[in-house]
Amino acid sequence: MTAIIEVNSLTKHYGSKRGIIDVSFSVEEGEIFGFLGPNGAGKTTTIRLLMALLRGDAGTARIAGLDIWQQSVEIKRLIGYLPGELALDPNMTGGQILEYFGHLRGGVDQAYLKQLIARLDCDPSRKFRQYSSGNKRKIGIIQAFMHRPRLLILDEPTGGLDPLNQQEFERMLKEVRDDGRTAFLSSHILNEVEQTCNHVAIIREGQLVRIGLVDELKDIKRHEITITFAHAVPIETFKGLEGVEQVETLANGHALRLSVQGQADAVIKAAAQYSVIAVSSHEPSLEDIFLRYYEGDSLAVKEASHVVH
Repeated sequence: MTAIIEVNSLTKHYGSKRGIIDVSFSVEEGEIFGFLGPNGAGKTTTIRLLMALLRGDAGTARIAGLDIWQQSVEIKRLIGYLPGELALDPNMTGGQILEYFGHLRGGVDQAYLKQLIARLDCDPSRKFRQYSSGNKRKIGIIQAFMHRPRLLILDEPTGGLDPLNQQEFERMLKEVRDDGRTAFLSSHILNEVEQTCNHVAIIREGQLVRIGLVDELKDIKRHEITITFAHAVPIETFKGLEGVEQVETLANGHALRLSVQGQADAVIKAAAQYSVIAVSSHEPSLEDIFLRYYEGDSLAVKEASHVVH
């Protein structure tokens, strides 16, 4: 496989504000690549640089072998782009906006366009200003997908979408991958990236801290499990189990709260030895996960390579 996106030591400063620092990664053609990080981490800055909407202070980047700044017009012909915030004519209808973008692209398959509109349950007759944030997002997604681009660059694509449309979007991404096309998407939602992506890069405070297979995310997943028992149980049963980092006794020993990293299989099997009344699991936000995982980290970039498997 060949890389369709190649980023080397890309840096952008905003004076006293944080940008991105020495960011390097590659995206192979035909994969879904997740760019993961909390809000304000540098995801949008990286995407705007790739789209030549910003000029970098250092480093290089190429898309399909083309320099992102010197050959940006040729690159844009290959791309379907969804920005984090849509700035479109509020007095045009959704249909007029899609027609306009279709003409810019030299025409699109109208049957496929109608299919996308139906799949996302979008009403193209309403003016853009009348749309909810979720419906505005649908228009943005449709215009990015409708010309079947070789590469999709999507900034927080599911923001504002309801769960059914999020699932439909995931199916659309998988079809892109099945067609041998590529998608690069930013997200701050861990589960979204797990569901759709092959590889992932994690950015925090403008620096890459992790690059690897999406399956490797399991070692940063932490969640809290509370188990209520019919009778008090010995806390020692759960201490030292695989993945268990902390155990707290509640309700005079009739309940336990466990902090678990990765899979909870060992915890569930241990709990099954007793009479269980209730089990609840809470997954912390991605921001909380990063704060725990990188607590005390100097943020030196971990050496990692984006290996083709």
